[in-house]
Amino acid sequence: PSMAQEAAPVLLVVLARLVSSTWHEGSGYYMESHTNEVYVEETPPEPSLDYRRVPQWCATLNIHRGDATCYSPRGSSYRSSLGTRCELSCTRGYRLVGPSAVQCLPNRRWSGMAYCRQIRCHVLPAVLRGSYVCSAGVQMDSRCDYTCLPGYQLEGDQSRICMEDGRWSGSEPICVDLEPPKIRCPDSRERIAEPGKLTATVYWDPPRVKDSADGVIKRVMLRGPEPGSEFPEGEHVIRYTAHDQAYNRASCKFSVRVQVRRCPVLKPPQNGYISCTSDGNNYGATCEYLCDGGYERQGTSLRVCQSTQQWTGSQPLCTPMQINTDVNSAASLLDQFNEKRRLFIISAPDPSDRYYKMQISMLQQATCGLDLRHVTTIELVGQPPHEVGRIREHRLSLGIIEELRQFLHLTRSHFNAVLLDKAGTDRERYISPVSPDELFVFIDTYLLSEREAARRAQSGDPCE
Repeated sequence: PSMAQEAAPVLLVVLARLVSSTWHEGSGYYMESHTNEVYVEETPPEPSLDYRRVPQWCATLNIHRGDATCYSPRGSSYRSSLGTRCELSCTRGYRLVGPSAVQCLPNRRWSGMAYCRQIRCHVLPAVLRGSYVCSAGVQMDSRCDYTCLPGYQLEGDQSRICMEDGRWSGSEPICVDLEPPKIRCPDSRERIAEPGKLTATVYWDPPRVKDSADGVIKRVMLRGPEPGSEFPEGEHVIRYTAHDQAYNRASCKFSVRVQVRRCPVLKPPQNGYISCTSDGNNYGATCEYLCDGGYERQGTSLRVCQSTQQWTGSQPLCTPMQINTDVNSAASLLDQFNEKRRLFIISAPDPSDRYYKMQISMLQQATCGLDLRHVTTIELVGQPPHEVGRIREHRLSLGIIEELRQFLHLTRSHFNAVLLDKAGTDRERYISPVSPDELFVFIDTYLLSEREAARRAQSGDPCE
């Protein structure tokens, strides 16, 4: 029975004899007196509590994962006596649920209930292109370290800690692609120019490109000629640039070197010149030796530059043209000049002809210009049987003189002259002396071949 029940009012009725008793505080017994009257006794007042008799009034407090700090009016030995007040707390990692303080009440119960609940943070969300590892799950003080997939880098907090308020420290990081792709160009290469050319055709494989993140390469750009292009002599740098989806880029380069194998530079022969293909002395070039008008080539006409950087054959010579006047016909005589010399044939009735003298005098003063233009003079002077025909110091027979006159339609009756080109074709006729300048202008304008004109432009006029 509780203390309240014991303190309920009691009505005592005695019929035979009335007995009244008085309760003496602290005595533990009653004193009785006998009367003949009936008394109705009131309930005695509630006694004051004796802490010495009931040191453990409420149940002993026991908080799992926590602690109670109690203060009793009677001292520290009375941790659960009536009126004791206890401050409740939890160990680290736990949070108190319920009142933070309780008191021991007269009904032998504490004024409230509380317990310790473990502190837990929410589960962290997954990280795109990354992951995290936690030391103690979602418990307090648990540390979660973030990592990214290969090719990605972490931006933000590298780790987060579950704090006492149940929240994670910091903020959620992200994994971003900051690493450029990996690109490898082909090896540099050296090529020899093709025969007869100053270039080489060069091929190569495309670069090897790999993205360390998602493996996707958006584009690869080439700076320079395409594979299979012709490269001129020298060194050329080829560059490639690759871009991934995050617009990170990486570049690489390699070189293409083209070498032209060359032979020693050929010197033109005396009284002649050289005409070469390509660059003149590169591998595969062909050089032709040509002699000036009035000179003949002795030896090989063509030489080729080989891959060994040596010329084939040996250098020919240009020797003065040998004029053979001991021939059977005028045609045989003219044949010797074919493709070599132009002929200026002068006819006069007599050596004393003033036109003849004038013409010979002007030509003697222009010997250099005539030789430069490959002109040989033939003189046919006088009347038979004393007619004279000569080419410089070479004399012509009367039969050859007659054939020349008939072939070229040259009369003996007055001065006349004819100019033949290198093919023996009649190109111009004169009935009076012609000045060297007029003759040279005609030749330079109408009779020079492209090769002769180029050579004249290159060497100039040595007669000036």
